Amino acid sequence: VQLQASGGGLVQAGGSLSLSCSASGQTFSTYVMAWFRQGPGKEREFVAGVSRGGKVTSYADDAKGRFTVSRDNAKNTVYLQMRGLKPDDTAVYYCAGDSAPRYPPAQVVGAYDSWGQGTQVTVSS
Repeated sequence: VQLQASGGGLVQAGGSLSLSCSASGQTFSTYVMAWFRQGPGKEREFVAGVSRGGKVTSYADDAKGRFTVSRDNAKNTVYLQMRGLKPDDTAVYYCAGDSAPRYPPAQVVGAYDSWGQGTQVTVSS
C-alpha cells in the first residue's frame, strides 16, 4: 500500500493539530496502521497504532491522553488527532502500514513494511 501523510504545520504549545494519511490500493483494510515520529537528532519512535478494523489502539506513554488514532476504511485514511502539544512533540510524523495481522499494533519500526513520506510538525514554546 502507498501512503501519503498530510496535515503538519506550526502550532503553539498547548495547541492542537490533526494529521491524515491517505492510502492507495484496495488492501488498506488489511493493514494495521500506525504513526511514528522522528525528532531532530533522534531515532524514529512509535506514537500510536490502530488495528485493521479500528477497534484496537495502542499508544506510546507520552501520547496517551493527548493523541487519538483512528481510521476510516471506507476512505482509506488513518488519522492522528493531537492536542496539548508540547515543543518535544516537534518531529516529522510518518504513517506506516503493517501487512501482518498483529494484535495489538506493534510498536517497533521493523514491523511495518509500508511508509509514507512524513509531514513536519513544529510546536513553538
